[in-house]
Amino acid sequence: MKKALNNLTVRVVIGIILGIMVGVLFPAFGEQLKVLADIFIKLIKMVIAPIVFMTVVIGIGSMGDMKKVGRIGGKALIYFEIVTTFSLAIGLLVVNLVKPGVGFNTGAVEGGDISQFTEKAAESDHGLMSFLMSIIPDNIVAALAKGELLPILFFAVLFGLSMAAMGERSKPVVDFFERLVDVFFGIVNMIMKLSPIAAFGAMAYTIGKFGLGSLLMLGKLMGSVYITMFLFIILVLGGIAKFYKFNIFKFIAYIKDEILLVLGTSSSESALPKMMEKMEKYGCSKPVVGLVVPTGYSFNLDGTSIYLSMAAIFIAQAYGVDLTIWQELTLMGILMLTSKGAAGVTGSGFITLAATLAAFPMIPVEGIALLLGVDRFMSEARAITNLIGNGVATVVVSKMENEFHPNAIHQAAEPEAVQSPELHAKAAE
Repeated sequence: MKKALNNLTVRVVIGIILGIMVGVLFPAFGEQLKVLADIFIKLIKMVIAPIVFMTVVIGIGSMGDMKKVGRIGGKALIYFEIVTTFSLAIGLLVVNLVKPGVGFNTGAVEGGDISQFTEKAAESDHGLMSFLMSIIPDNIVAALAKGELLPILFFAVLFGLSMAAMGERSKPVVDFFERLVDVFFGIVNMIMKLSPIAAFGAMAYTIGKFGLGSLLMLGKLMGSVYITMFLFIILVLGGIAKFYKFNIFKFIAYIKDEILLVLGTSSSESALPKMMEKMEKYGCSKPVVGLVVPTGYSFNLDGTSIYLSMAAIFIAQAYGVDLTIWQELTLMGILMLTSKGAAGVTGSGFITLAATLAAFPMIPVEGIALLLGVDRFMSEARAITNLIGNGVATVVVSKMENEFHPNAIHQAAEPEAVQSPELHAKAAE
């Protein structure tokens, strides 16, 4: 029993179960426990910006080959675009087949306050030029301080390219960053000890605020979203994994700690630092991990794409708006733009949905009020799908580049059979 409690996975599961119990039995108290999850996410976000910056710089700077950098980046972006477009199409297909919004009583749940989302959506211009301009930071120090992922990535790529062009002269800088990033991962390991408490607080808040009954009212949509994401992971990502000769089920089992953390916090960003560390242990090279994983958090949001397409059509169905095939294709085109750059934090999908509907006036933007009660539950599904999708993308690009090392995967994925006790203990942390 004591040995099981020392396992982080077990402690996170216990935290989630206790959180649900507190939310059901003491809803008012449960709502107040959101602060526990907020503190944990702030602690994680505190180290994300420097870790992303340093790992991208190390990844590109250590390559020393400008063509290789461009090749890896190009393959990653093409992969992201194909898979996210496919996820949007799958969402549209399922929601049109199931029709969860048809016959929905919009009056029963209207009146929710959506101003915080529409205002944020209005503040963010989702046009192509505005999106491109937002990638370039006005001030890199400010971007690092605010944790703005895209500007940080942009500057890190330029920094890394400059180091790669310098060749051997940049090696002391690469070595320094490698030692420094180890220090930051040490901080992450300390923060991760608090993840069961964060999962407890997040689940207590979710159940306490919205209640288990909120699941019943929009159960058909939630069921459709969960089933679609499950099928996407097993069939689409599983098919990609099979083509590139690795097993999706074993991969999911390997990142179970990160999945449970995301389940508890509803934020794929909370697992970013540990995910990068684990992908290296899985067998992916440091340069590929450093470039693909952070980029994927902005450009490869498979779960968010599925959610956005299904939620938009659900609202149209609920309000009796009959869209033509061309209008749905137009909506898909808008979503292909607005879904890019959405942060992996709770609520970002909601803001992006509001921005999408504002650019597509055929669907009433006030319809997002229908989703207020259950968005938190669906955010967990999309965050987990995003996490798994980015992991698969990293393995695929590594294999494309022959930067995947089978010895490392056997050591990390099958610790019981291969690793020494010391390595196994480290992997379980």
